[in-house]
Amino acid sequence: MRLVEVVSASADVTATSGRLEKIAHLADLIRRTPPDQLPIAIAFLTGSTRQGRVGIGGAALRALRDVPPADAPTLDLADVDTVFARVGTLAGSGSAGVRQNELRDLFSRATRDEQDFLARVLFGELRQGALEGVLVEAIARASGRPSADVRQAAAYAGALAPIAVAAMSGSPLSDFVLRPQLPVSPMLAESADSVDEAIAQLGEASFEYKFDGARIQVHKVDDDVRVYSRSLSEVTNAVPEIVEIVRAMPARSLVLDGEAIAMRANGAPHPFQTTMRRFGRRLDVDRLRTELPITPFFFDVLHVDGHTVVDDPLSRRVALLGEQVSPAHRVPRLVTGDAAVAAAFAERAIAVGHEGVMAKAVGSPYTAGRRGQAWVKVKRARTLDLVILAAEWGSGRRQGTLSNLHLGARDPEHGGFVMLGKTFKGLTDELLAWQTKRFLELEIGRDAYTVYVRPELVAEIAFNEIQASPRYPGGVTLRFARVKRYRSDKTAADADTIATVRGIYESLTR
Repeated sequence: MRLVEVVSASADVTATSGRLEKIAHLADLIRRTPPDQLPIAIAFLTGSTRQGRVGIGGAALRALRDVPPADAPTLDLADVDTVFARVGTLAGSGSAGVRQNELRDLFSRATRDEQDFLARVLFGELRQGALEGVLVEAIARASGRPSADVRQAAAYAGALAPIAVAAMSGSPLSDFVLRPQLPVSPMLAESADSVDEAIAQLGEASFEYKFDGARIQVHKVDDDVRVYSRSLSEVTNAVPEIVEIVRAMPARSLVLDGEAIAMRANGAPHPFQTTMRRFGRRLDVDRLRTELPITPFFFDVLHVDGHTVVDDPLSRRVALLGEQVSPAHRVPRLVTGDAAVAAAFAERAIAVGHEGVMAKAVGSPYTAGRRGQAWVKVKRARTLDLVILAAEWGSGRRQGTLSNLHLGARDPEHGGFVMLGKTFKGLTDELLAWQTKRFLELEIGRDAYTVYVRPELVAEIAFNEIQASPRYPGGVTLRFARVKRYRSDKTAADADTIATVRGIYESLTR
């Protein structure tokens, strides 16, 4: 398949506002794509290469944008994928120059539209997974499979490409099931403003402390224990304490969902950023284990001794959890339909340093990869997880640092991100120094005042209210926005959507 066919389909989707039309364009492309090239096409359409990051920086981007384009499209998908695979493995002395020459040669064989598409894929400017929901529907339409089956299979596979290949080849999607040592997409939660609202929605519910930690999924088969992050990356070597705790549990095979958090000596939690030091790139694990011990708190079980229990009601899964996990490593929980009792429980959670509570329907299954109404998070402060699109150079005491942040919400319908406003509040000197260094690593362009970055970093932004604003493309902006923390456990594909922001605005103006 020619690269131009994927580029054209992407352009058609971008130019189309209707969800059904987007699905039709993508389904047509999927039908025409050879099975062996589907993983390449799916990766490109979700804003990445099949290989992930291939070691390109901001300076290389600017150089590639200056390469004269080809007059006519000649590149095949397989040719492009081969180049990306080759440059992604380059390392050592001289590798940067070889990588640059390889990519310059590739870009010289691409038309201007193809160059623009490849540059946006390489530097994270193309949707960052925002079209994954539409792609699920497109795979279902192209293959004639029920969309619910495709969505569930993708959650268990942790990726769309193998599902697309299986669906189009006629293979049974039922083969994609939960298996220990293969991480699955976690179940997600909606938000509520209060426990009263949560109870009104769920009735009697299971309330849990909402920890401000790192989401973990732990798999055990005999003595082999593996720990995965929220993004399904394996982090086993970083958390030997968790491995030891789960290895001692009675079940032979086990899959648990929970949070890992660094606790102070007095039992209060450390801030999120402190916890995330345990998951850094370069770790002295033995030292950190002594200085910053980490504790797991589990709230769900997905598999026990050969039996997958995701379809069992929460009440049953909680009972099974109690058979495996000691009280010291279970999230505090209370089942009630009394709003006053639930509110007191939430106040206790906040009093000991946690974010608030989760409310869960007691009869609900575990829907991997879905953000359903059966789980509701209730936090004291209103926050959004937004993507940093750019940053402006500071002045005065902040001169020489990148300070004023451009905040973007994800736009699943049209792709990309919608800017909601700016903020320079909530930034410590340490955070200013860190983000300046990181933004320059992610730089994709600049003008006299602003550095534009690959949309990869997610920040949790607290705010007082949302107000209408003709100044910004989404028609709304955040009032008194401030940075609470960076979410190193989330990717841009996990950021809140513009629809969520508008929904909050509408609920506040009714």
